[in-house]
Amino acid sequence: MINLPNIPQRPSKLREEGLTMVMDKGLSNIEAEALMDSSKEYIDIIKFGFGTALVTNNIKDKIKLYKKNNIKVYLGGTLFEAFIIRNMFKEYCDLITKLELDTVEISDGSIKMEHKQKCEYINQLSNKNLNVFSEVGYKSSKKIMAPSKWIKLMEKEIEAGSWKVIAEARESGNVGLYRSGGEVRSDLIEEILTRIPKNKILWEAPQKTQQVFFIKLLGANVNLGNIGTNDVIPLECLRLGLRGDTFFNFIK
Repeated sequence: MINLPNIPQRPSKLREEGLTMVMDKGLSNIEAEALMDSSKEYIDIIKFGFGTALVTNNIKDKIKLYKKNNIKVYLGGTLFEAFIIRNMFKEYCDLITKLELDTVEISDGSIKMEHKQKCEYINQLSNKNLNVFSEVGYKSSKKIMAPSKWIKLMEKEIEAGSWKVIAEARESGNVGLYRSGGEVRSDLIEEILTRIPKNKILWEAPQKTQQVFFIKLLGANVNLGNIGTNDVIPLECLRLGLRGDTFFNFIK
């Protein structure tokens, strides 16, 4: 491959920043293999979206495939909440063990949970040597959280043991960080960044305009999540200034 000057340096896997988290919403094993063939070096994390893990055939085979390619795998936060609302935290932990996962997501976007209890879950699972993602933000566009509350919750969850905090946007990209039309709440994001280190946040950004915003704000190695399986290579091109949207961002 020809090396172009003024291309941003991307850390090699396993990396701590510049993460790309991709949603698997029910890929077949053949589709998962094709995804690895085309994009494995650009994917750091794969999430089995919402509750798909319970209705996915041969999930253990897919987990093994992803892990073989140095990709962290975890179950969607909605599935965690589905267990918690049924008072089945132990059973959830048993499922994580059975699937041989080393990464989990703790969220409370759909259910009401005392934040102290959420932090206890984070602490318990991080003490089991699991990588814990904890998600902050509402799944409803009708609920707006003040920036000061975003910051307070993120700080507490990092303190409790979260490896990264996920800033909520859903797979549609029209809640939490964004307005109902997908527009970025830039004032919110800039205020969060006054208190929370950028490398500790994974920003859900399923839409291209949202990805472009974060790359322009925080550089090529911003952590981005809820990326579609067909958008992995297009996102990497955005990170490297190889698409029109970021073409001039890295030219010196």
